[in-house]
Amino acid sequence: MVAAAKNIVVLTGAGISAESGVPTFRDAQTGFWARYRPEDMASQAGYRANPAMVWRWYEHRREMVARVKPNAGHVALAVFEKRHAAGQFTLVTQNVDGLHQRAGSTDVLCLHGDLNTQRWLDAPKDCCRLDEAVAGDPPRCGRCGNLLRPAVVWFGEALASRVLDRAQQAAEGCDLMLVVGTAGAVYPAAGLARLASRARASVLIVNPAQSELDDAADLIVRSPASVALPRILGTGETRIAA
Repeated sequence: MVAAAKNIVVLTGAGISAESGVPTFRDAQTGFWARYRPEDMASQAGYRANPAMVWRWYEHRREMVARVKPNAGHVALAVFEKRHAAGQFTLVTQNVDGLHQRAGSTDVLCLHGDLNTQRWLDAPKDCCRLDEAVAGDPPRCGRCGNLLRPAVVWFGEALASRVLDRAQQAAEGCDLMLVVGTAGAVYPAAGLARLASRARASVLIVNPAQSELDDAADLIVRSPASVALPRILGTGETRIAA
């Protein structure tokens, strides 16, 4: 299926990162943080109510991600990308941890944002400059007080239209959709596989567990991504990135 495809789209979810030791969003609520509801830590309302607490939770998550490394599945996708011309391969992820980029992937459509970057909470004024933010929990504009926030998609927020549009166009134009490590329960990300299927693309799922997209699959590989992807993509044994 991979060899015959001229245009491949890959959609990855939390499963591929879990193989590197990245806890899922809800699994990150351990220890001190177990007392808080995830919804209060990932919404504008929760952030405005207690910005210092929420900012520190995201610092905690960044520290957890910094301690892990991309696995062989991440690296296989990065190697595969380098073998294909622009427009022949598109990597879309629901993950915010940046492991695809650390593995060497250069054009990643991050549907749910990036844990390691920030943006302004409110519409920035002329005085709001990221490189001049005053340090704190959280950092803020020294002139107007606008707060920085993690550049991730919170509950109740829409995905970035530019990123979603590119992902949907890629799904409609591919002839193979490879779905890796996602439960298929979060939309509109999960809808990309069904969009590709309706456009007559083949759908190949790599997941050791059942998913809500299994009914849309032409083939299911019940295996971890770190084991399956180097074989499926023909990248062989690849060095794990630092």
